[in-house]
Amino acid sequence: MLSRLVVTLLALAGVAIAMPANADIAVIVNPANTSTLTTDELTRLYTGRSSALSAVNIAESSPLRSQFDEKGVGRSSAQLKAHWSKLIFTGKGTPPLELATEAAVIEHISQNPNAIGYVDAASVTDAVKVVLTLN
Repeated sequence: MLSRLVVTLLALAGVAIAMPANADIAVIVNPANTSTLTTDELTRLYTGRSSALSAVNIAESSPLRSQFDEKGVGRSSAQLKAHWSKLIFTGKGTPPLELATEAAVIEHISQNPNAIGYVDAASVTDAVKVVLTLN
């Protein structure tokens, strides 16, 4: 009985250690962009209720995407996917452009003054400007 408890506790500890830490997420724009941003505005951009800036997402398979969906938009990835499916089906919206990597997001933002995206805060370069940090 005790050995089974020890094995269970060790397994649980291993799962906790193996889980990725949540990263600080930097919401980024082109350095020429003078916009300021609140979390409410961020939510409107990533749910299609605002087109003030052209939103960019990281690939759905990226763990950073689900963290951003939760921290930045306040919804799970599944909720956002359902939201966008409804908007697409009814012809009322187009989801944010999806790019494969953080490097691609930085490149796109650096070349598009009206674009907004996000990356791990540790990935930010001088090619972009941080307007909001989510932790």
